[in-house]
Amino acid sequence: MEATVTNTATEEKVWSGGNQPLGASYGKMMMWFFILSDALTFSGFLAAYGFSRFKFIEIWPIADEVFTHIPFYHGSPQPMIYVAFMTFVLIVSSVTMVLAVDAGHKMQKSKVAWYMFATVLGGLIFVGSQAWEWKTFIKGEFGAIETKSGNILQFVDAQTGKQIALSSFVQPTDTERVTHTRKDGIWFTNEGTLPTYTVSDVVNSVKNNTNVVVRTELLNEHGHKTILSRDESLKKLESAKYVVEGANLIRNEYGHRLFADFFFFITGFHGFHVFSGVVINIIIFFNVLLGTYEKRKSYEMVEKVGLYWHFVDLVWVFVFTFFYLV
Repeated sequence: MEATVTNTATEEKVWSGGNQPLGASYGKMMMWFFILSDALTFSGFLAAYGFSRFKFIEIWPIADEVFTHIPFYHGSPQPMIYVAFMTFVLIVSSVTMVLAVDAGHKMQKSKVAWYMFATVLGGLIFVGSQAWEWKTFIKGEFGAIETKSGNILQFVDAQTGKQIALSSFVQPTDTERVTHTRKDGIWFTNEGTLPTYTVSDVVNSVKNNTNVVVRTELLNEHGHKTILSRDESLKKLESAKYVVEGANLIRNEYGHRLFADFFFFITGFHGFHVFSGVVINIIIFFNVLLGTYEKRKSYEMVEKVGLYWHFVDLVWVFVFTFFYLV
């Protein structure tokens, strides 16, 4: 009988939350449920990316050759430097969020406000940096040729093996080029913005420049893209169909189209989460300034938003690792 009473007392002590099981409020529990479901969603996206990359591993673009730009810097390529900076900023914003939550537990209004402001600033820098990265990725830098079979051909200097831009050797023709529209007739080819050069411009310019050769998507045994000989390059260009500049959901100058599709979808989905978090943090920041949580004598709302922000930071660590580094 005594043992039974002891066990009951122990159970009551562990389950002392009542309406707040294990001491967690309803709002905090719902935030954890949301984070769990969102984690499963991101896991599915990253798993799909992993399967696609494994399937096309021999022709998958090399991230170090794609993400090489830094704003206001136009010197030699710097692989991953700016992406690393974005990651650092987001991690620092997670630290300031921890400090804001800790200050909230101590009911230190001014510190909560300052740390929340720093968190919002970090989030804005990250979102702005991602927007710039998207713009650079879409615009492209070198340009390429897509063949009839859908393969991407890039151009390199035969002496150095370094990739070169179309603008450095292609001479455009003087003929007027017009984008097809419906008024041209019943049967027409629907097309978007015309590329800077035509296929014939590129092919003729390669023929006239003996130091230009083709680099294919296929990776060799050293993990580098295969560079063709001069004769092989000219033969490969016989199947040229499109001039590709930058990347979109249809064509991608960096390589396989799925790479661009996953880039836009995964980083865009995460960017939307960060943007949403910034908006929510701004609302919480102004509530802190207005003394809303001082009146409630609780800064639990800051803690709940902090859980979401830490989750967003953690997801980016996985995106950064699997998409950019591996």
